Amino acid sequence: MHISDFHSAEFQQFVQDHLQEDPALLLLKYQGKVNFELKAAVQQIAARQKVAKKLPEWTGNPAIIYPASISLEQCSSEETAKFKAEGESGKLMIDLTGGFGVDAYFLSKGFEKAVYCEQQEELFQISSFNLKQLAPGKFEFYQGDGLALLKETKLHFDLIYADPARRGKGNQKLYKIQDCEPDLVSAWDLLTLKSDRILLKYSPMLDISQALEEIPAIQRITVLSVKNEVKELLLHWDKQAINQSPQITVQDLGSNMPEFSFSTEEEEQALSEFGEAEKYLIEPLSGILKAGAFKLFGKRFGLKKLEKNSHLYTSFETPKNIPGRVFEILEEIPPKKQELKKRFPNGKANVLTRNYASGSEELKKKFGLKDGGEDYLIGTKTQSGFKIFWCKRVK
Repeated sequence: MHISDFHSAEFQQFVQDHLQEDPALLLLKYQGKVNFELKAAVQQIAARQKVAKKLPEWTGNPAIIYPASISLEQCSSEETAKFKAEGESGKLMIDLTGGFGVDAYFLSKGFEKAVYCEQQEELFQISSFNLKQLAPGKFEFYQGDGLALLKETKLHFDLIYADPARRGKGNQKLYKIQDCEPDLVSAWDLLTLKSDRILLKYSPMLDISQALEEIPAIQRITVLSVKNEVKELLLHWDKQAINQSPQITVQDLGSNMPEFSFSTEEEEQALSEFGEAEKYLIEPLSGILKAGAFKLFGKRFGLKKLEKNSHLYTSFETPKNIPGRVFEILEEIPPKKQELKKRFPNGKANVLTRNYASGSEELKKKFGLKDGGEDYLIGTKTQSGFKIFWCKRVK
């Protein structure tokens, strides 16, 4: 289909009229009964349903066209895109790997002009059309390799942004920066020559230590999560920043948890204090665990660690304003089915394991439990061995 076909009055009306219906049933019901490409219309409905929560502003705009599902899965949410855009401003920015254009759109709001680059022809056509509707006159568009454009242009950018592809030819996940497409490790000198600031987005699977080895000039890494699920790793470089030990910031959106920031040097120098479980168990935000602040978390909040590899912490006092989940221990329970049946006659308890002899699913199956209710069973390892604690969440 040509882009203009998506905007025939009949096509658009059909999409808007059937947004709440099952796409598969629509294909059966209207086959041969409409004067436009039904499959394309149903695909637009399915896409809008899929990203309604992820992209609320865009799904509320009937002019927006949606690409194949893989591009929707990989694009940022509006929430994370807005976070990346905070504090970014200047005359000119470039997105080397434009994709569906969500990040490019929100980042561009702080700039006079923006350049959008994308190699895939169909995705380029869709996204450039959308960006023209959303931000008329803001963007210049380039179909092709963003790095090739960067080499050729005489322009200097206030910000270079990129979100390299993280899957190989066989669809396997890639964990090193140099393996992603484009390879920004090899292109690093070009990036710093052409810009004042660089912002790179990578998968939460990326190893932070590996990233700092591959690009030692990185000054700051943001571990970005939404409601305790790590979504992105953001790598920052600023020409004006003073060279220092790289800073790592953990930011959790939508949970009101305080930000947690530290330098790699602080974590290296911190010492853990160990102890058996006291009155409370504390589980750090997943972003803090991803960031590797295993020793510093306990030191900063005056907590004891249960065991070197357990990453659960304990305290007699109620922890306050702490970036993590807090559980009050009611009892240590022997790992026996009959004991658990006495305490949970309805068969419901939320089961968590951290460095335990078996996983949570295996434990639920063994004890005949299902997740639910207010009770938590936490299986972990302390310095004296494997243990199971019956807890209540402290809100």
